[in-house]
Amino acid sequence: MRQVLWACAFIDRPADEFRTAGEFWTAVTGTRLSEVRGEHKEFATLVPDGADACLKLQGVASGPGGAHLDLCVDDVPEFAEAARRLGAEVVADLKTLVVLRSPAGQLFCAVPWRGESVRPPVVHGSRLDQVCIDIASSRYDAEVAFWSALLPEWRSVPGVLPEFHVLAPPPSLPIRLLLQRIGEERPTTAHLDLACADIPTTRAAHEHLGAKHIADGRHWTVMRDPTGGTYCLTGRDPRTGGLPRGSRQTYVPPVPEPPGSSAAFWFSGSSGPSESAASSGT
Repeated sequence: MRQVLWACAFIDRPADEFRTAGEFWTAVTGTRLSEVRGEHKEFATLVPDGADACLKLQGVASGPGGAHLDLCVDDVPEFAEAARRLGAEVVADLKTLVVLRSPAGQLFCAVPWRGESVRPPVVHGSRLDQVCIDIASSRYDAEVAFWSALLPEWRSVPGVLPEFHVLAPPPSLPIRLLLQRIGEERPTTAHLDLACADIPTTRAAHEHLGAKHIADGRHWTVMRDPTGGTYCLTGRDPRTGGLPRGSRQTYVPPVPEPPGSSAAFWFSGSSGPSESAASSGT
């Protein structure tokens, strides 16, 4: 079945910071860490109470890490073949899952749907709900076309500015996708965004848990988690992922830093958003 039935965001962090990353991200998302799994003990799930998991943690062997998507489907080979026909490259076919690379170079996975349907709740006024892919200008249009065609049931809409594009899934799915065109030619990166009802309150809570404040934009705050990974607190409705009612602005994430070295297990390193903010807002 071609339709995406669930989606998960992976928090990719250096393997030697795996425990620290797990402690921080479970605390800010109101989850608990599953038993570690994988050949190199590199995977764990952030398990919510009374809902289905949509966040996972991966320890990468090199590079600072970043983020990637798992798309859960009924028929993994069919979905992977559809992605390939649209321009993706198959990086690894592991039978139970397929690792793919988008036309712009963003890695993602097609994985089996296991009946997930209950979205985790908002926790303390925020929700980790978005993966932002940062794309060089020369690859941006093709990347927008790719994701829009691959995810036909997601609402694909341009941002207020031409360099931004949102792919909003059906309301039952927990993770959305934001595409950003950056102003220089460099490898594609990805970072995580949290929708926050009150950014200063969320920032204070994260700082109490060891995060560092890096910079403020008009509608976002750039943070660094205790492992050194950067992410954003964004001024969006954590229930819907959209802008607050009556807002005329569009959130625009900050431009990412240059990527680090490639990570093991196919996932390339990404240092996330830059410490200097961009100028307006999707």
